Amino acid sequence: MNPPPTSIAARRTYLDGAFAPATIRIGDGRIAAIAPFDESADLVLDDALVLLPGLVDSHVHLNEPGRTAWEGFETGTAAAAAGGITTVVEMPLNSVPVTTTPDALAVKRAAAAGRLAVDVAYWGGAVPENLGSLGVLLDAGVVGVKCFMAPSGIDEFGHLDATQVEAALGELAPRDGLLIAHAEIAEHLGDAHGPVFRDFVATRPPVAEVDAIRIVIAAARRTGGRVHIVHVAAADALDDVRAAQAEGVRITVETCPHYLTLRAEDVPDGAGTFKCCPPIRDGANQDRLWDGVLDGTIAAIVSDHSPATADLKQKPDLGEAWGGIAGVQTGLSAVWTEARRRGIALERILPLFTTGPADLVRLTDRGRIAPGAPAHLAVFDPDLEFTVDAGELEYRNKLSPWHGAVLTGAVVETWVHGAAVYRRGEGVLARAGRDVMAGGAG
Repeated sequence: MNPPPTSIAARRTYLDGAFAPATIRIGDGRIAAIAPFDESADLVLDDALVLLPGLVDSHVHLNEPGRTAWEGFETGTAAAAAGGITTVVEMPLNSVPVTTTPDALAVKRAAAAGRLAVDVAYWGGAVPENLGSLGVLLDAGVVGVKCFMAPSGIDEFGHLDATQVEAALGELAPRDGLLIAHAEIAEHLGDAHGPVFRDFVATRPPVAEVDAIRIVIAAARRTGGRVHIVHVAAADALDDVRAAQAEGVRITVETCPHYLTLRAEDVPDGAGTFKCCPPIRDGANQDRLWDGVLDGTIAAIVSDHSPATADLKQKPDLGEAWGGIAGVQTGLSAVWTEARRRGIALERILPLFTTGPADLVRLTDRGRIAPGAPAHLAVFDPDLEFTVDAGELEYRNKLSPWHGAVLTGAVVETWVHGAAVYRRGEGVLARAGRDVMAGGAG
């Protein structure tokens, strides 16, 4: 096996928000220096390719231990590497046990050992039973804690009401801890039945998101706490977010590739592969989400990778199908395809895949090419056109709502800590990932 390169040169290297010629020098798994473009570097990229910092995905469900039939550290991090992602943050559900105690976190970390193609950090969970003890999760090394404001779909992960959300924020605020919220409220949610996708969408209307986000904003305003809204699908909520941000409320929001690239009117009926909560909405809503991307209201684009087995996903009655999109491998390609169609430059969307999610979880040496940062890099061909074949994806369950879609832009190679972990056409090459603990916990 050839030794890893100690220098990589590219005429289009993404540095500080723009593309420029550069040579990246690597030592001990870190970026040692950024130098002028040098044709004599160990590896010189073809001019058609761009060199990116490894992407960061702060919203991934790997489901291990406990529900490894759905996904797992081995397959999920392989898929991340194939998508150019070098750091993921694992959600506190749908693993068994859920990550609501330090002991459960230790069990999850043990399950990950030796199986990671990319780095993994961890969210904790805020549930009614552990309110008052969220600080011990922060001490154990989670990057923050997640709550639901409506039933999560998992019995062991209960949701918080408005009073409990404020209590969680009040507990976290003195520590400057981050609360992330699945913002839908149950009073606006209906029961889905049958195969018609639009009927399912109607059971989770935008007002369920809007009212939940208003509750969170009010709680953050009163407590001074730091809060983040996950997977925003309803563009109606963005004006409230903009106003709160302008006021100084410490709120950020994310959206996902499926909301930016798929439209409800195009989803076939009975297609559980497209079911997620909140749901994919219509094209007019999507246009307004893109406005939020471009004006900076939305800080991150993350996958919310939440796979399940085919028998749970592919049910003709959408009310019975498991809600969750498998998307960690295809996110950048899907969003770049749509951005390009809209005339949006690649460098406009890259911060939402890199520094946006990295800074959210305060892993500020990630998502950027800078001296001292881990040598996490991705080579991307922005012009390569390909047809998504779900059977060729790295997921444990070969399901994708983009199956059969023609996308433009593909990850060619991914490096983690200076080692090549993925190469297009060859698959996963190494397991160089590590677990990453916030605050130096270990």
